[in-house]
Formats: sequence, structure tokens, C-alpha cells
Amino acid sequence: MSDQAFMRLAMNAAAEAKLVGEVPVGAVVVKDGEVIAVGYNQPIGQHDPTAHAEINALRSAAQKLGNYRLVDCTLYVTLEPCAMCAGAMMHARLARVVFGASDPKTGACGSVMNLFAEKKLNHQTQLDGGVLAEECGKMLSSFFAERRQQVRTES
Repeated sequence: MSDQAFMRLAMNAAAEAKLVGEVPVGAVVVKDGEVIAVGYNQPIGQHDPTAHAEINALRSAAQKLGNYRLVDCTLYVTLEPCAMCAGAMMHARLARVVFGASDPKTGACGSVMNLFAEKKLNHQTQLDGGVLAEECGKMLSSFFAERRQQVRTES
């Protein structure tokens, strides 16, 4: 499968997040061309600020592989990871991270900062951004537009 196909799977996970009232961000972890884990945003429902899509996918993948090190794995996520998620990805020793839409407010892959470019860190992860960026971005912008409309209607 291609990067676009795996990103579409991450977008499906993001749609699941939206269905339960979470910000629509989805992630998948792939090893040897096979999806081994899927995650989506759940901080609201789980009452957990760390329950981002990426963290949920990393946890699931680590459990499946029986190892917190996810060597030779790629994580696909619909939104540019934040600093917390980028740090977790590096600790997991992911080979590669692929994201869709950029996040100009909290993006740690080039928008606000680029943790993956920091040579002082002990692990280097390949980073590829902008895969299906427009489609991923539209999922988020339409979600927030709907939320703003709900607030106006309720006022």
C-alpha cells in the first residue's frame, strides 16, 4: 500500500473520533506493509490529556509487538504531531512518521518547531509531511466550523 492508502486508513480512524465527539485525528502504525495498530483522539472521553491518536496507536502497537520499541515501524497521522507525541515517537524508535495537515499552533514537525530535526537527540526518525494534507485539513476545519455553529445556535 502507498502512503496515501495508509493515510486514508488514518482518516477513517479520525472519522471514528468525530463520531464520539473528539477532535478528528487518527493514526495507524504500519510494520512490513501491514497495519498493526490504529488509534484516534480520546482525551475528552478518557479524561486523559495524553490520549492523542498517536499515543493510542503507539500503545496498541507496543502491546501487539510485546515491545515498547517500534523499530522498523511507520506511524501515519492526519495532523502534524505535537511535542508530546513527537517525543513518544522518538522514544518508540519509529523509523518514520508521516503526517497529513500541518498544525500552525502546536506542530512539532516544522510548524512551530521540528523536534525530528534536533541532532542532539539520540534517535533520528524520518519525517514526511503533507500527505493528503488538504483532505486531512478539511476534516479538521469542518469539525471546528460545526462546533462554532453549535455554540452560536445554543447561545
